[in-house]
Amino acid sequence: MKKLILLIMLATTATCWSQPWVVAHRGYWKADGSAQNSRRSLVKADSIHCWGSEFDVWMSRDGVLFVNHDETINGIEIQKAKAREVRDQKLSNGETIPTLEQLLQVAQGTTLQLVCELKPHDDKYQEAQAIKKILKLFKKYGMENRVTYITFSYPGMRLLIQQAPKGTEVYYLNGELSPITLKTLGSAGPDYEYCIFKSHPEWIQECEQLGMKTNVWTVNKREDLQWCIDNGIDYITTNEPELLQQMLK
Repeated sequence: MKKLILLIMLATTATCWSQPWVVAHRGYWKADGSAQNSRRSLVKADSIHCWGSEFDVWMSRDGVLFVNHDETINGIEIQKAKAREVRDQKLSNGETIPTLEQLLQVAQGTTLQLVCELKPHDDKYQEAQAIKKILKLFKKYGMENRVTYITFSYPGMRLLIQQAPKGTEVYYLNGELSPITLKTLGSAGPDYEYCIFKSHPEWIQECEQLGMKTNVWTVNKREDLQWCIDNGIDYITTNEPELLQQMLK
């Protein structure tokens, strides 16, 4: 009897372990009173027990890190503006745009893994300085073990791999590099758009053989989510985290 119970426990553990982790895209912004990349979207992602919450980081011309997906907010281009021009801008739920530091202060009260996307900056020196400031902030708040970095910027990826603490996972978003190339560069794996993995399903198995993880974005339709589950994707970034959670149950 004890042996049977142990086998059931092992089988259950294996099943859970093979399921993908749920990442709320720009936080759980579809929740009531929420908005993309808002403080509330982070709290709401935590409230439904997502594994992680993704957000986007830009640096102003005078060195302040802001969280916003688009390069502009209310017509102001963040990377070319001064912080005083940006910090009072409102999100759709009435919150002011958060700085990265403000978001990390909120994140301290959650259990979320923070999926931090470095946005590609036109000025690569500015981008390099943004990386230094991002790493410094995560260290300041003791959250270096709770962050995963992603970026479309190839030089940004290389700098994050070089400068982040050893073991920090850094993923590439751009979609053109094979798993073996990413492995050679020191990346933790690809974080590619759904259609890329659909075109290269062999990359999923290749990542597994290389000991790398697979991430996919942004998957919202039930049939597409099911494809990702069936094909063994490790992390699914979605605007529909509750739908994905229901499917995984």
